[in-house]
Amino acid sequence: MPDIGYVQSVRGSVVDVRFNGGLPPIYTLLRTGREGAIAIEVQSHLDKYTIRGIALTPTSGLARGAAVEDTGGPLKAPVGKAVLSRMFNVFGQPIDRLPPPEEVEWRSVHQPPPPLAGRTADSQIFETGIKIIDVLAPLERGGKAGLFGGAGVGKTVLLTEMIHNVVGQQQGVSVFCGIGERCREGEELYSGMKEAGVLPNMAMVFGQMNEPPGSRFRVGHTALTMAEYFRDVEGRDVLLLIDNIFRFIQAGMEVSGMMGLMPSRLGYQPNLGTELAELEERISNTETGAITSIQAVYVPADDLTDPAAVHTFSHLSASIVLSRKRASEGLYPAIDPLQSSSKMATPTVVGERHYAIAQEIRRTFAEYEELKDIIAMLGLEQLSLEDRKVVARARQLERFLTQPFFATEQFSGIEGRMVPLQDALDGCERILNDEFADVPERAFYMVGTIDEVKRPEAATT
Repeated sequence: MPDIGYVQSVRGSVVDVRFNGGLPPIYTLLRTGREGAIAIEVQSHLDKYTIRGIALTPTSGLARGAAVEDTGGPLKAPVGKAVLSRMFNVFGQPIDRLPPPEEVEWRSVHQPPPPLAGRTADSQIFETGIKIIDVLAPLERGGKAGLFGGAGVGKTVLLTEMIHNVVGQQQGVSVFCGIGERCREGEELYSGMKEAGVLPNMAMVFGQMNEPPGSRFRVGHTALTMAEYFRDVEGRDVLLLIDNIFRFIQAGMEVSGMMGLMPSRLGYQPNLGTELAELEERISNTETGAITSIQAVYVPADDLTDPAAVHTFSHLSASIVLSRKRASEGLYPAIDPLQSSSKMATPTVVGERHYAIAQEIRRTFAEYEELKDIIAMLGLEQLSLEDRKVVARARQLERFLTQPFFATEQFSGIEGRMVPLQDALDGCERILNDEFADVPERAFYMVGTIDEVKRPEAATT
């Protein structure tokens, strides 16, 4: 017989419940309202009779004295092959207008991270087909990559392009997690994946902007629980895509504020580091498989020193920073080559040639950045011949590292390109060797491989 408690107070999403018997443990899921429609997660014990919980659903209609049922366990997520090609909410209920999946196992969303002894330390490159990422900030198989950027610089478009390029060629499973993003983005992604024919190997979990903070705060754990099943039980590689990890932190901040915790720097929750680590540390390689995660991270006011961005940086193996300045210049993807980095970019992992080319590109861009002030004040003509060559190389590289995306074909009218790493390296090497010194820089804009630059129509447009 489940324990029955009674609502003592309701303040927005915060609900205090009194139990006359034993108190349910932290993270236990409680149900109340008509047919148990209102779900509450226990967050703290106020005294020996009262718990304080956060509602994962709207609390409209809930009143003092309402009966609350202890479900006897935490929030659970469905796992198994039946979740593939489906779209779920935080409770594992389908939101794609199809019947609930059969033959699924229900697991707690609160799982410990894999022990250090069970992890593998092999470093392998995870190719995306996007030139600037593969050359300058290569991703790690089984690692975590973050796409950092303010509002409107192209995080979701870049993430969608990676899904298009990687999901099709990946032999494993993909799990997409939408945390606090727009409802239309979920619909567009679902339709796009269906058209591309990659939905059979993909599961989607959404906690959208209009949902309560408790729901947005837990939806990442639901998606991760699904991903862990495919890694640990089926031994498959999993691609976990999260859009947007900042919304997870923001939901935690809302929950923390409602629980009455003293805010930390800039109003963030005092346990920000712990909450983020509980989610991020579960994403790792094990001997059975790997979860590779690509996460979009909104940067408030383009400030990379914001605590949310700083704490996220520390968990990542690759950080891809999007620049508003490059976006305004039309250099898409608007990735800043000097601020973006990857721990994979070492000679032992990527090889001597790749490392040398990447370092030379960075050096060229850094020198060009220093020369920009002189050019703005005195003009290009006042530079030495060697400096003018550096500027020409840098401007050609800037344009060569742009790329037409499959995700934006309908807007740009340019057919998308997926460029293998070796082709991207060859192109950069030939530009650095001044092979195209007589070709105008605009000929490099929005091409795939370097061979496309030679075409006369590319050189004259």
